[in-house]
Amino acid sequence: MTLGTGDYLTAGNAIDPRPILIVTGLVQEARIAAGPGMAVICSSSSPTQLRALLTVLDPNTIRGVISFGVAGGLDPTLRSGDVVLATEVLSGDTRWAAGLSLGNDLIDRLTSGRRRVVRGSLAGAEEVVTGRSGKAALHSETGASAVDMESHIAAAYAAEAGLPFAAVRVISDPAHRALPALARAAIKPNGQIDLAAVLRGIVRNPATLHALVSTGIDFNRALRSLRGCRDFLIGTELIESEPMVSKAA
Repeated sequence: MTLGTGDYLTAGNAIDPRPILIVTGLVQEARIAAGPGMAVICSSSSPTQLRALLTVLDPNTIRGVISFGVAGGLDPTLRSGDVVLATEVLSGDTRWAAGLSLGNDLIDRLTSGRRRVVRGSLAGAEEVVTGRSGKAALHSETGASAVDMESHIAAAYAAEAGLPFAAVRVISDPAHRALPALARAAIKPNGQIDLAAVLRGIVRNPATLHALVSTGIDFNRALRSLRGCRDFLIGTELIESEPMVSKAA
């Protein structure tokens, strides 16, 4: 799925008509990001699909890559709606640096209201990390603030293409909350929510309703916060950085 391509100006005096590639996992995230100067792709929460989409994308047609969307919280101090500006992305034994530059006015806007903005690392995962114990173990192992299924793939693509990379992720399910299996199963291949599947699951197991409601509240709070980050995409200057650093043995 690709949305919102268009011409845009880079920071400074140079003009670069190429858009920034925005990598998302859900259609809701893609709709928020779409607009002039953005080429948006949506993986439908499938790492395999995202890799396939990037395989056919010519890196010469874009000027940078930003991973943009929600994430699972690993740092127990973070709550739904908090924004993580990535300093690096980790997956296995590989780390990718993430760089961006924000003007003071953009920082002020990002931190306005109840939105909290932190800088930290993101862990990349091939599957959704659902349970509290799994999140705690991943946090202990990596020290990452949050986890998602797109940032490590986007970072690897940017590094291979020699493009600047950044990641902006908003906490949806905090570290203390387990993500219900029904919530994961209800995501359609296009990234939309299968409401019929949700209703059938609730009928089969009414006890899941409370967990789904709590998850939905967190998710909607994260999307509201993500919308507040939309202007940031326009004002961002991507910084060239060391694309890849392997962990010491």
